[in-house]
Amino acid sequence: MDKKQIIKENCFIETEITAVTNEGSGVSRYNGMVVFTPLTAPGDTAKVKIAKVGKTCIYGELDSVLKPADCRIDPDCDVFGECGGCSLRHLDYSAELIEKTNWVKDHVQRIGGFDIEPFPALASPKTEEYRNKAIYQVGKGKNGEPVFGFYRKKSHDVMDCKNCRLQPKEFEHILSAIGFFVKQSKISIYDERTHTGLLRAVYIRKGEVTGEIGICLVLNGDKLPEEKMLISLLSTQFKDVVSIVLNFNKERTNVVLGRKSRTIFGKDGITDVLCGVTVDISPAAFYQVNHSGAEKLYGVAADFAELSGGELLLDLYCGAGTIGLSMAEKAGKLIGVEIVPEAIENAKINAERMGVKNAEFICGDAGMAAAELEKRGTAPDVIILDPPRKGCSEDTLEAVAKMSPKRIVYVSCNTATMARDFKILDSLGYEPKKVQPVDMFPRTAHVEGVGLIVRN
Repeated sequence: MDKKQIIKENCFIETEITAVTNEGSGVSRYNGMVVFTPLTAPGDTAKVKIAKVGKTCIYGELDSVLKPADCRIDPDCDVFGECGGCSLRHLDYSAELIEKTNWVKDHVQRIGGFDIEPFPALASPKTEEYRNKAIYQVGKGKNGEPVFGFYRKKSHDVMDCKNCRLQPKEFEHILSAIGFFVKQSKISIYDERTHTGLLRAVYIRKGEVTGEIGICLVLNGDKLPEEKMLISLLSTQFKDVVSIVLNFNKERTNVVLGRKSRTIFGKDGITDVLCGVTVDISPAAFYQVNHSGAEKLYGVAADFAELSGGELLLDLYCGAGTIGLSMAEKAGKLIGVEIVPEAIENAKINAERMGVKNAEFICGDAGMAAAELEKRGTAPDVIILDPPRKGCSEDTLEAVAKMSPKRIVYVSCNTATMARDFKILDSLGYEPKKVQPVDMFPRTAHVEGVGLIVRN
């Protein structure tokens, strides 16, 4: 008999959760089919309402927890379950680390096809207020007042969430001040459906070590009315604010930042210190959002690189140069490559400030730069790959393999694409040997990984 005739939408089943996916849904089985149910924990016995029946799996909605798992805790956030951010706030942290280790193992073994057992995930030193960066979407409340927050799960509805537990407390107070300014100055709020309104987003960054705060307002226009009032309000009320920038994005796009910016107060960005490297960070430059977690991550990368003092180190996707500069003292020469011009300028300044004489930074696409270096005859001993979530292009990986480094250290914010790239590198003569998950994003369905790949 067809299972779809037995299991129908809107009916209820009782099922035991055995794991959690990297999207935050509990996994169980019913009548031989996999059931995915958000907001459940491994070990829960749950009453689940069937929302959709597919060919091989069922999508459920949690009706009630009949018997809670030992690892289940009470979520301490009013918008948990609605916000698209924290999807694991109902698990205790030790259980979260176990699940994240299992995700990386699944990616490496199922997608990559490698029989590698990852090391247990390294815990983040902080699980609350660890994010040094937040991009708040701007929407309208019921009475037309400005609302700052994040998108509701699987939608573009902006939820009021100024007091997110993952962000520093100062961010909430800064947003309240900006909200006051918006109402007083009658600044219009952007509506992505009609592409009208001025204020699109507010982007805030804080230096963990320096305490410096940078604020960037993203505008669907060329100027901000009453900008002197904004400067006075923020610089007077918040002494740690060292940079206020206007970014202009008039495109119909989900990309937050536009191509042009103008600094209206202080510096073009903030300064911080990571792994002993003093870093200038512009709004467009990449910088790890979890400072103390990043120091663990980069420590693992340095261990895997095994530099002894004379090697040529190539750092692709180098951002503001942090990871490469943190290893420069142990290398003969460092070459960093990054496509964002502002980040390359930051990297050069950072190297000069540190007195690093053995570093060169190139602005360009990682794949094209790798191919150009290969044509030059550049022969790096170690290559650091730290790509965006989509991973590396095949052209980049082929160019990397042609340069014939002894070791490749792959730093990944998406271990599924890392595992895919492992498979490509393996076909090019490079074998993955070790994988270390590092939890940079506690309470969310994300985990970083560092992989060591060696030449066969």
